[in-house]
Amino acid sequence: MATRSKAKDKEKENSTAEFFEALALLEKEKGIPASLLAEKIATAIGNAIRRDMGASEDSVVRIDPNTHTFYVAMRKTVVDDVLDPAQEILPEEAAKYAMGATLGDIVEIPLDTRQFGRIAAQTAKHVIRQGIREAERGQLFAEYSSRQHDIVTATVLKTDEVRGSVTLEIGKSEAILPKNEQVPGETFQDGARIKVYVVDVVNGDKGPRLMISRTHPGLVKRLFEMEVPEIFDGTIEVKAISREAGSRTKIAVWSNDENVDPVGACIGPKGQRVSTIVEELGGEKIDVVKYSNEPEQFIAAALSPAEVVSVELDPEGTKACRVTVPDHQLSLAIGNKGQNARLAAKLTGWKIDIKPESGFYGEE
Repeated sequence: MATRSKAKDKEKENSTAEFFEALALLEKEKGIPASLLAEKIATAIGNAIRRDMGASEDSVVRIDPNTHTFYVAMRKTVVDDVLDPAQEILPEEAAKYAMGATLGDIVEIPLDTRQFGRIAAQTAKHVIRQGIREAERGQLFAEYSSRQHDIVTATVLKTDEVRGSVTLEIGKSEAILPKNEQVPGETFQDGARIKVYVVDVVNGDKGPRLMISRTHPGLVKRLFEMEVPEIFDGTIEVKAISREAGSRTKIAVWSNDENVDPVGACIGPKGQRVSTIVEELGGEKIDVVKYSNEPEQFIAAALSPAEVVSVELDPEGTKACRVTVPDHQLSLAIGNKGQNARLAAKLTGWKIDIKPESGFYGEE
């Protein structure tokens, strides 16, 4: 009899060892903490013994990967007349588990995990799979979140000819670049490598999703950070950006070092730095202007490439101004369909009214 008991104990010990080895293997291969899986399985077993055995809510399930402890017990109340065998026990039976147990005491009845049966085992497997999925989603969300407001390089997988959206491969995942987040006129060949800006990360029912864009002003800012070391190291600051994707962008920069020309540094020797960015954006024009704390100077610079004679701020403090330009610069200051003036207004945050020096607007 003792030999049989020792054999059962040995079998149980081996089973427990295999269980914790499996957890350790999952942790190593999937990078999922064994403690997280143990918690999920403990919850599943607790639910199973309550459902299948009628155990009380305060049943005990302890799974500790550190100490290799796997303990499951039902708690029963000692009574002199058992009405619910799943939750009540007679004193003489209780004495087997707790010496001196008296009426009203609660005793723990240890259970062999093998007696839970197929349903409990299936539940545990399901929770393991679910736990793996949740942990992997959590890891993926953390990874994606670290890329938020940054540029990632993606591979074009396919284009939806009806909706115009493009499916991209980013790392081991896929993301959708919607039509309205694409630069007008851009086309993408399958297999092409493109840069996209991560606007946000959304944790949905099917896992985390990257919200990506090619039109966001942040794309231009990050491209400048990649091409201009002085921006990356903080010597030059990007103060503001206004963009009409595919057509024109204005970027205002400021140097924290008086010996560094912010505009010149961003344009680069022979325009090389800005040309690289223009090429990445498919020929989009970029105006690099010097930021100033003085609104008059900033507004004048923002209307580049037009020359400005004067800037008069609204004395009532409404962030509106009147800008005077030479007559022959009027069209340049306003821009095609008002684009230059519109981008300058977005860049500075001021409402800009442009007039010619002569005061005569001609037929326009």
